[in-house]
Amino acid sequence: MEALLALTIGVLVATAVYLMLARNVLRFIFGLVLISNAANLTIFVAGRLTAGAPPLIPEGAKAPVGEVANALPQALVLTAIVIGFGLFAFALVLMFRAYTHLGTLYSDEMLVAEPRSTASTPSQLTKDTQMTERPAE
Repeated sequence: MEALLALTIGVLVATAVYLMLARNVLRFIFGLVLISNAANLTIFVAGRLTAGAPPLIPEGAKAPVGEVANALPQALVLTAIVIGFGLFAFALVLMFRAYTHLGTLYSDEMLVAEPRSTASTPSQLTKDTQMTERPAE
């Protein structure tokens, strides 16, 4: 079972990297969600998969009786799921806002913060960069 989950984690990470390398912001966000799920599954598998009972301590005992499941990875994954959902919701709203403002989802076309060059020839570009560079002190 752990080998199957390891293979699933590998497929999730590979798919996430493929999506995150795309120039489309929406694909990047979906890749981020997939890599988050792969990390959650990794933490869950690291806590060992057991068919044990829930980690409850009977009244009057100082420790759980018998083999019990590890509660720490479950708590960490639950916290990571909540944080991941919040990040996904924020990124989705941010992406929607960028789309309504810029009219595109492709990161190559989102050039609002970058100055546009007015030079048409490479010689003019070098002159422009020489004029804006600071002299060495």
